[in-house]
Amino acid sequence: MAQKKNDFSQGSIPRNIMSLALPMTAAQLVNVLYSVVDRIYLGRLPGSSHLALTGIGVTLPIVSIIMGFANLCGTGGAPLCSIDRGRGDDEEAERVMGNAFVLLILLGAAITAFFLALKEPILYLFGASPDTFPYADDYMTIYLYGTLFVMISLGMNPFISAQGFGKTGMLTVVIGAVINIALDPVFIFDFGLGLGVKGAALATILAQGISAVWVLAFLTGPRAILKLRRAYLRLDPRRTRQIVALGLSGFFMNMTNSLVQIVCNATLQAYGGDLYVGVMTIINSLREVFFMPVHGMNNGAQPVEGYNYGARKYGRVRECIRFAVGITVAYSVLFWAVAMLFPGLLIQIFNGEAAVISAGIPALRIYFVMFIFMSLQVAGQGIFVGLGRSKQAVFFSLLRKAVINAPLTVLLPLWGMGTTGVFVAEAVSQLIGGLACFTTMYFTVYRPLGRLPDGAEPPHRP
Repeated sequence: MAQKKNDFSQGSIPRNIMSLALPMTAAQLVNVLYSVVDRIYLGRLPGSSHLALTGIGVTLPIVSIIMGFANLCGTGGAPLCSIDRGRGDDEEAERVMGNAFVLLILLGAAITAFFLALKEPILYLFGASPDTFPYADDYMTIYLYGTLFVMISLGMNPFISAQGFGKTGMLTVVIGAVINIALDPVFIFDFGLGLGVKGAALATILAQGISAVWVLAFLTGPRAILKLRRAYLRLDPRRTRQIVALGLSGFFMNMTNSLVQIVCNATLQAYGGDLYVGVMTIINSLREVFFMPVHGMNNGAQPVEGYNYGARKYGRVRECIRFAVGITVAYSVLFWAVAMLFPGLLIQIFNGEAAVISAGIPALRIYFVMFIFMSLQVAGQGIFVGLGRSKQAVFFSLLRKAVINAPLTVLLPLWGMGTTGVFVAEAVSQLIGGLACFTTMYFTVYRPLGRLPDGAEPPHRP
């Protein structure tokens, strides 16, 4: 019954996509609460809110790197599972999932050891100052001990959604986030344990641990169509290469985000000090929250796109693309208007200090002025990943951040723009990267699929 129910080659495309996208979007938003709620609470610590918030901001690149390795396995393996399900090859889909799980465990152990050994020089490299390092160190040390929990919950959850169980995938992060939000005030403030930054990190890893248990219980339980089986927990070179090749898009997106965060923090520290590093922390927090529906919509479309592509129903694939892009652009216009009209209110969610608000309002407006074009890049990359086109997905992940954004973040301040240049660099990269990615997707994927009759040999096989 589950196999029949989750056959995406039948029924309404919008209904199929929204049945996954709505819970996945909710899950993405709730997932962001793990770190954003920490920052909201820490931004209100008596006597040290500014330094605590900035210290957490310094750790964001490391958190993003960990998420990148989780995405390497999750966004690399789950679309392959969807395509294999569309072809009717569930055994191969399960083998892919088993390989992805083993890869997650190995990478998680290596990442933990690396950052624990080198965290002090890395945190200073990423923008810490003598005043903010103690906060960054306290948070990062505890967070790193929960790396495996983070890897499993984030990396394996896409395999639940890929089978059509969007609500179950949503519960993975909802359960963890509710626990995190409940524990934060108890662990952080003096009326509870009073652990401050350490309490925020401890609440986060406990919540992620429970989420990881939930994911594994479902994937080994009776409801799953594709199960995590012990017999398939052996790395196969061919499958591993396929997972890594396709997952490099999500991986590089997180890695380049980390790169830009590092460059931004270091540049802002040099030109504006801890104040502007704190402003960037707030902007990054808002970006995470308001960008999640864009990711959720496109992640929800991927299983439907991949299934129909594997089933050789190209008209339905094109319909998926049209619907996902239309919803993405409509949402982006709405958020852009809010960011342009009410920047001060958004900043005050995190910190009410006059200096932070004064510096943050123009910075936020510049940073998000090209947000609509950025959403087009996410839509284009999501389509490339959903159809197994790893090279294009990886190229555009690197183009916007590594080729355009990071160099401009260094050069524009040197050319006399100061801290403003950091935020202008982001806007320029959103415009160029978004147009380049979406235009390429249209001419290399959408239009060619329109010339293929259903049932024809696919033009590309992952």
